[in-house]
Amino acid sequence: MVCIGTRPEAIKLAPLVLAAKARHFDVSVLISGQHREMLAPFLSFFKIHADHDLSVFKPNQTLPSLTAAILQGMGPILKSAQPDLLFVQGDTTTAFACALAAFYEQVPVAHVEAGLRTFDRYSPFPEEMNRMFVSRIAEYHFAPTVLAKENLAREGITERVFVTGNTGVDALRFTLEKDPARLSESSKMILVTCHRRENHGKPLEHICDALLEILEKHPDARVVFPVHLNPHVQKIVNAKLAGHPRISLIPPQGYEEFTALMKQAYLLLTDSGGVQEEAPYLKKPIFVLRESTERPEGIDAGVSVLVGSDSEKIVNVVSRALSDSAFYQSFQRAASPYGDGYAAEKILDLLS
Repeated sequence: MVCIGTRPEAIKLAPLVLAAKARHFDVSVLISGQHREMLAPFLSFFKIHADHDLSVFKPNQTLPSLTAAILQGMGPILKSAQPDLLFVQGDTTTAFACALAAFYEQVPVAHVEAGLRTFDRYSPFPEEMNRMFVSRIAEYHFAPTVLAKENLAREGITERVFVTGNTGVDALRFTLEKDPARLSESSKMILVTCHRRENHGKPLEHICDALLEILEKHPDARVVFPVHLNPHVQKIVNAKLAGHPRISLIPPQGYEEFTALMKQAYLLLTDSGGVQEEAPYLKKPIFVLRESTERPEGIDAGVSVLVGSDSEKIVNVVSRALSDSAFYQSFQRAASPYGDGYAAEKILDLLS
């Protein structure tokens, strides 16, 4: 059984579901409904059907109510389906609650993208603790990098830990092979995604201010910003940026469409973990809108730069990338540390 709750989980577990079915594993897919509206297009794109749907989404839902709803919904399904192995991915509330429900039913758990850490329990919140909890529950740990494996070892987790690369790169490879159409663009396009809780409020305001200053300094640049549906994000972004002639505020995109935008972008500003893994595969510079990241491999490899929500830092480093060709090309020369696009196959080889 493969558990999916959010858009990143759909992207990163789709290659595993498709590869497992191709190998004639008996696979069932459960969706929690944590991100219902944003999840459906991704399941459709990958042609994945949900066998079980917890339908837990409610407007303005709290973390305790979401966790409780998933736990209560999972129990009867696990008793009925009796899976031999339950897969969760990453660090969402869905991943944590489904893993805990499986533990209660004594169903072994496999954790995809295991071992990511910032070592700050409140950043990202609640993801850092979610993934640590899942690590204590899981029996199989599929780490994307050697560093992630070492993080687990520091916590005493050394059995059934395997380095496989990241399945998000598998999904990107799959999509690029479908050759999504390249959108026409004449200026230097900055692609922005920003949605994490730690950026709500003043940090997001500072990020928007930085975007406005960058465009003022660079007349040949423009911004495309798929705006997350969270009302805390919508309110600030629309108030700050709507109506600017070189800023396109667009709805959240389907995976194929977003991949096309990444291909077209000159550089990316993001607080997304998945984008930090995908953009290096495309040789695109990434500037990470977070104070810390559980993906330091990209920083160390020179494919990304941590800028947080500091307006001055964002403006300075993006301006340098827009005007200094040697600096820009340094990102393109660096190798991606997140795998070769065949992580799902490695996972299934190990299980087989």
